[in-house]
Amino acid sequence: MTTVRQRRVGKGTEADEDQPSEEKNVKPDGKVPSGRKLWDILSVTVGGIVAVSLGLLTSVYVATLHENDLWFSNIKEVEREISFRTECGLYYSYYKQMIQAASIQQGLHGLVYDNKTESVRTINILERMNVYQEVFLSILYRILPIQQYLEPVYFYIYTLFGLQAVYVIALYVTSWLLSGTWLSGLLAACWYVTNRIDTTRVEFTIPLRENWALPFFAVQIAAITYLLRTHLQPVQERLTLMAIFIATFLFSVTWQFNQFMMLIQALALFILDCFDMLPTAKVTWLYIIQVSGLLLVCVLQFFNSMILGSLLISFNASVLIARTIQKNLKKGGLLNRLGKLILHVLLVLGLTLLINKFMKKILNLESDEHIFKFLKAKFGFGATRDFDANLYLCEEAFGLLPLNTFSRLSDTLLFYIYMFVLILLTVAAVIVAFRNLSGSNQVQCMEEREECTVTLKPDAAYNLTHTVLFGCLALSTMRMKYLWTSHMCVFASFGLCSTEVWKLILKGVRLHTSQRAHLIKYSVPIITLLYISYKFWPGIMDELSELREFYDPDTVELMNWIKSNTPNTAVFAGSMQLLAGVKLCTGRTLTNHPHYEDKNLRERTKQIYQIYAKRSPEDVYRILRSFGTDYVILEDSICYERRHSRGCRLRDLLDRANGHIMDGLGENEPELKPSLYPRFCEEIKKNLPSYTVHFTRVFQNKTFHVYKLAKHK
Repeated sequence: MTTVRQRRVGKGTEADEDQPSEEKNVKPDGKVPSGRKLWDILSVTVGGIVAVSLGLLTSVYVATLHENDLWFSNIKEVEREISFRTECGLYYSYYKQMIQAASIQQGLHGLVYDNKTESVRTINILERMNVYQEVFLSILYRILPIQQYLEPVYFYIYTLFGLQAVYVIALYVTSWLLSGTWLSGLLAACWYVTNRIDTTRVEFTIPLRENWALPFFAVQIAAITYLLRTHLQPVQERLTLMAIFIATFLFSVTWQFNQFMMLIQALALFILDCFDMLPTAKVTWLYIIQVSGLLLVCVLQFFNSMILGSLLISFNASVLIARTIQKNLKKGGLLNRLGKLILHVLLVLGLTLLINKFMKKILNLESDEHIFKFLKAKFGFGATRDFDANLYLCEEAFGLLPLNTFSRLSDTLLFYIYMFVLILLTVAAVIVAFRNLSGSNQVQCMEEREECTVTLKPDAAYNLTHTVLFGCLALSTMRMKYLWTSHMCVFASFGLCSTEVWKLILKGVRLHTSQRAHLIKYSVPIITLLYISYKFWPGIMDELSELREFYDPDTVELMNWIKSNTPNTAVFAGSMQLLAGVKLCTGRTLTNHPHYEDKNLRERTKQIYQIYAKRSPEDVYRILRSFGTDYVILEDSICYERRHSRGCRLRDLLDRANGHIMDGLGENEPELKPSLYPRFCEEIKKNLPSYTVHFTRVFQNKTFHVYKLAKHK
C-alpha cells in the first residue's frame, strides 16, 4: 500500500516499518492493550457476520432472478433442460447421466468410455472435459438422504448459486485484508451486486465452467493477498500456502481455460519479482503451487496433453531455471540491474518457447492450436480464411470490450474511483520499482518532513499488477471481463478505504493530520454506500418483482418429437449449440458438440456444417453418413441468419473456407470463385429428386427441419 514514512537509519526492523500504525497500540512491555484487543475481536466478529450475510443474500438474489426470469419451478422438465443453452446443456447432461446410472461405478464407466457424445468414436469425457464437479455433485446427491425433498436439478443449481456466496465473501475478505477495515469489503460486495450485468452471468448460464471456477479463483487471490503480508508466523504461512494450493487445484479442475488465467497470474508475479516488489521465496512457492495444482489436474484428467503442453508449465519452469543460471540478478547499480533484467526476460521467454515447442512436439499436441490462430488473427498478424479462427472472431463475446460497459460501471461510481486508485498506485509502483532497481531503500527527505518515502506493500503491489493484466485481457476479449470487473470492485473499495492512500493524498496538498485521514477513510465510503443504496435499491426491488416465463415452443416440440419418434440409438447432426440440448433432453447420440478443445472435433464440426454451405446433396450425404448420421436438423435461424453482418454469418465463414463467393451485396476476396451448387439448406426444402433420394423430411415447424438419411447399400 502507498504510505509516506520517516527515514530511519539503523533503527527498527522491516516488520516495524511496514506496519507503523500498530506501534501506537502496543505497550512498552510489548503487550496489546486489552481494550484494543476486545475492539479487534468485536470488529472481526461483526465484519465476518456481515461478509457471510452479504454472501448468502447475493446467492438468494441471483436464485430469485433465475426463478423470476424462467418461472423455473413451474415449467416442465424438458423446458428446464432447454434453458441450459449451448455448452451448459452438454455439461449438465453428464450430471444427469450420472444420476440416472444404475450405480456410481456404471456412471463413471459410461463417462470414461463414452460413445454417445461423438458418433462412431469412443472418448473419455473425464479426460476431454472439466466435468469432475458434475461427477462429485451427482455422487453427493446419490449418497445424501435428500432425494425425496430436492430434485436433482435444484441440487445442481442451488450449489452454483451457493458458490456465489463463496465468491462474494472472497472478494469481501480480499478488500478487507488490503484496507484493514471490513467497510471496504462491504463496499466491494455492494459494487459487485449493483454491477451484476458486468460482474457475473450465473443466473442465465448456470452450468458454465467459469461459474464453477471463479469463486475458487477469488478465494485463491484472497489467500495470496494474506500470504504477502509481512511478519506471518511459520504456521500461518504454511496454512495459507495449503489454502492457496487447494483453491488453485479447484480452480484448475473446474475450467478448461485455467492454464491461460494462471499464466497471466504468473506473469504478474514475474514482473513484481523482477522489480523486487515481492519476497522471492513466496513467489517461488506460488510458481510451484501453480504447476503442482495443474499437474494434479492433469493426472485426474488421464494425463490430458493440453495441460502438459501448456504455456504455464513451460513459463514457470523457465523462470526457475533462469533464476538458477542468473544467481546475482538482484545485485548492482541501476544500469547493471537493467542489463541483467533485460537478459533475464529474454532468457525466460526463450526458454518458455523452447520448452513449450519441445513438449508439443513430443505430445503431438494440436488441441489448442485454434486459440493461437484466433489470437494471431485478432491482433492483426495477417488475415485468415481459417474457419475456426473466424468462428471466434465473429462472436461478440470474443470481440473488444464495448464502450457502454464503462458507462454502466460509471453509474455506480465504480469506474471513476477505480481509475483514481489505479493511477495513484501505478505512480507509487513506478517510484518503488525505480528505487529498487537503483539500489536505494530511501528517498531523500526535505528538512522538516516527518515522513517522505513512498512505498507499496507486497499485497497491494500484487493486486495492482493483477488488475492491470486482467484489465488488458478484458479490454481485448469481452468474455473475459468477469475476471476483471469483480476485481475492480475489490481494488476500488480498497483504495477508497485505505488510510495510507488518503494520507498520501492529504500530504500532497499539505492538509494531512491523522484525524483527518481517518475521518475521510470512513466518511467517503459511507457516503458512497448511501449514494449506491439511494440510486440502485429501487431498481433492484423492481427487478425482483418482475416476473417472466420460459417460452420456446418450437424447441420443446422438437425435443418431444425426437424422444417419441426416433430410436434411442439414433445419431443426430446439426449445430453444436442445438445438439448439446438434444443430448441433454433426449439422450441421443451426437455427431458434434460445443466443447471445441479437440482438433478432430473441430474438423468434424466444419464437415457437419457443410449442410449450410454450397455443396451438392451427394457430398453432404457422404459426409453425414461417414459420421454415422441418421437424422440431420436444419435451423432457419442459421440458414437465413441476420444476427451477424455479411462476412460473419456462418454460411459466409463456410463459403470463404470453401473458396466460394459469399451471398449478398459486397466485396469478395479475389481468389473466391462461384460455387457450382446452390446452398444445401435452402435447396433441400424444394424436394428435388436429387435431394429426396438421400433425405426425407420427417419433422418441420417454424424453426427446425429434420431430415432422415436414406441407408443405401
